[in-house]
Amino acid sequence: MLDDDIGTRSKGDEPAESPAPDPSTEPEDTSAYEETIVEEVSALIGDAGLYVTAEIAFQKTRAKLAGRNIGAALAFVVLAIILLHIALIAMAVGLVIALEPLVTIWGAIAIVVGVMLLTVALLARAAAKRGKLVEQLFSAPHEVGEEA
Repeated sequence: MLDDDIGTRSKGDEPAESPAPDPSTEPEDTSAYEETIVEEVSALIGDAGLYVTAEIAFQKTRAKLAGRNIGAALAFVVLAIILLHIALIAMAVGLVIALEPLVTIWGAIAIVVGVMLLTVALLARAAAKRGKLVEQLFSAPHEVGEEA
């Protein structure tokens, strides 16, 4: 009905605005508002408690799952290291057997052991460099600048 009357209204036909409430006539008692605020804050605290409880339960479940997967991964790594060790022993024995006709058996053993010890020394040196880098990352800033 208002849609039909839009074009036919004159300025005098506009509805009167609602009068502004007089501050002197408003009730002084705000206890109803305070009770509502207290109820809202209580509900908020209760919801926060529920959220914390749910988050703790989620993190416990996630930790259990991670623990199981870490255990399985560790078992696989240990098995892989054992098999790698066996493979390296077989390779060393094979190299000694292969080198024996070219040099004596003692020469073949010396070559294989020497190459293995050289490899171990290079790997230990690389690990020491990485260890020093990690140490510098966790040292105080003034110590890093002095060593560099």
